[in-house]
Amino acid sequence: MNAKNTMPSGMLNTDVRTLGPCKLNSQLPIKIWADNKTVQIFVDEDLGEQTAGPIQVEFESAGPRKKLYFEPTRAKCAIVTCGGLCPGINDVIRAIVMESFHAYNVPAIIGIPYGLEGFIPSFKHKLVDLTPDIVSDIHRFGGTIVGSSRGPQPPDEIVDTLERSNINILFIIGGDGTMKAALSISEEVRKRNLKIAVIGIPKTIDNDINFIPQSFGFETAVFQATESIECAHTEACGTPNGIGLVKLMGRESGFIAALATLALKEVNFVLIPEAPFVLEGEGGLLPALEDRLKTRKHAVIVTAEGAGQHLLPQSNATDASGNPVLGDILDLLHQKISTYLNARQMKHSIKCIDPSYIIRSVPANANDKVYCGFLGQYAVHAAMAGRTDIVIAKLQGRYVHLPLQIVTRKRRTLNICSELWRAVLESTGQGTLKGMMPDI
Repeated sequence: MNAKNTMPSGMLNTDVRTLGPCKLNSQLPIKIWADNKTVQIFVDEDLGEQTAGPIQVEFESAGPRKKLYFEPTRAKCAIVTCGGLCPGINDVIRAIVMESFHAYNVPAIIGIPYGLEGFIPSFKHKLVDLTPDIVSDIHRFGGTIVGSSRGPQPPDEIVDTLERSNINILFIIGGDGTMKAALSISEEVRKRNLKIAVIGIPKTIDNDINFIPQSFGFETAVFQATESIECAHTEACGTPNGIGLVKLMGRESGFIAALATLALKEVNFVLIPEAPFVLEGEGGLLPALEDRLKTRKHAVIVTAEGAGQHLLPQSNATDASGNPVLGDILDLLHQKISTYLNARQMKHSIKCIDPSYIIRSVPANANDKVYCGFLGQYAVHAAMAGRTDIVIAKLQGRYVHLPLQIVTRKRRTLNICSELWRAVLESTGQGTLKGMMPDI
């Protein structure tokens, strides 16, 4: 079944591709089917789409189908995790393995070690057998049991390995770049006329995947970030003109910084990539910080890692994933603040905290664990019914099949004209800073 597209022609295609007709009866004991069910979503800028107003779109509902494409007892699945760590990856892996074995009696699930490198013979990584016994306790730990890596690999070599290993279904867990890789893998599969399903589970601690309102692990990351902010606040209050500087994840989007700020209400300035601030002069951060210290004797500044890049030297260097190498905004702020306050003979103390790798590596909290469980289960249901070129997404409280073409169109950023950002500005009181709102 294909979901019906109700947006203007050419704007957003929600059709779901299938490998072929489903002819096998499902043997699931709980017969609550998702056949012929659709989910109607009102799309606006909060989902990353610039529209004149909310537009209704119809998506195919996620869930088990009465008819299957694959014979479960003959199917062979693979799971690969790519990119940086994020709370909940092991929970998703566990959910996929448990659902495949216990609900569908799939005989073999292979873990691809160390991301896309695991497909390439020259790296000599050994494939991992994933069984219920092996994954039974992995949800208690952070990270990923099969390892991860960054950077692209040749799609033809990846599909060669899928063919040689007789893999029918590939579950690929990762962020924006990984979903683009999934699309390239699927295109190579189609070119060879193979019947291999490619199912994505969107993962990004930055919460910047297009059309995904909240990615798994994000809630855990926000909670962990608030603990670091609380520590910065305690340090700042402990000395005259104390300043706590906290750098959080967010290359191109400031969602973690914004939500952690709202959660704690002890942040005085929050800097995000979407709002290009200035340091000096009218509406500058430094004069505002000076005023804050004169009146309250302490301050807390939270910055996303991608904030303020316009103030740093630019380079053409890129990381393994092809992202521009960021300048160190924390170091810049420390230097500029010290220079500015020293010139005014204001004694001060700055404490810098960067909890990024601690936040990435912790186990998921209870809500994220529930979320990951649903993503894993729905991914297996979709694959067995022959769906492909999709990610499992939670939109407005409902799980749907979201075509990879939509997810990979662009990265999602925080809309600084949104209610969310307005609430942040009210919480911090920094609305008078230059760059916090777009020029109108």
